[in-house]
Amino acid sequence: RERRGGGSGFVFTPDGLVLTNSHVVHDATRIDVTLLDGRRVPARTIGDDPATDLAVIRIDASGLQAAQLGDSQVLRPGQIAIAIGNPYGFQSTVTAGVISALGRSLRSYSGRLIEDVIQTDAALNPGNSGGPLVNSTGAVIGVNTATILPAQGICFAIGINTAKFVASRLLRDGRIRRSWIGVSAQTVPVHRRVVRFFGLPKESGVVVVGLEERSPARRAGLREGDVIVALGEKPVAGVDDLHRLLTDAQVGARCVLTVIRHTERLTMAIVPEEARQVS
Repeated sequence: RERRGGGSGFVFTPDGLVLTNSHVVHDATRIDVTLLDGRRVPARTIGDDPATDLAVIRIDASGLQAAQLGDSQVLRPGQIAIAIGNPYGFQSTVTAGVISALGRSLRSYSGRLIEDVIQTDAALNPGNSGGPLVNSTGAVIGVNTATILPAQGICFAIGINTAKFVASRLLRDGRIRRSWIGVSAQTVPVHRRVVRFFGLPKESGVVVVGLEERSPARRAGLREGDVIVALGEKPVAGVDDLHRLLTDAQVGARCVLTVIRHTERLTMAIVPEEARQVS
């Protein structure tokens, strides 16, 4: 029996690449896209990543205007946030609010935690999934993905920095090959005295809030409360950085983590494993 569903998305290149949520297009046998001018065109999936609930599809259409992509690393709570989408099929609906919080974790439809998610009170409803969350200048700062029902004003979007990285890998490989160390983490500021004392290149890092059993991180000696500030020779300023570095790291290759534990700087060897692929 045929099942139908709908969602939102936005063009991010003039040649017809569209960013949306994975759960909007995952396992779809046919995808149709309705443009703002009313044209309805077929689309095909370029890549799909359920672990971050992001997907890239392509449409063949002329006269497309690409959205301007912003920087989710510089966001602050209280900034204006505007959601655009098609809730319940009402096309091009705009809702406005503020960024309520940063650094949230959200479990994706695949069961994996998506880190560093934006929380907003801009109203989202079924059909908004995959649409853009933009700032006051119109730059896309996130990809709308979920609400908590029956709560009001608690909605979530995947940061655009994460989306840009995932989209680039989907375009290159069609999938994301991830290394895994087995931590739950979030971005935190590092005290300026600590930054100056150790000469850290960044004023933020990644705090470990949980460790999985028999994980590479636990075997390496990592503890809850440790703040990861570097992986190998590269600084880690946030969860997005850690995800990017782990994705590019060679699975099974020894690398060095630099962490701040209380007032000490420690280095520890860790061997990332390949993350299990989620279907």
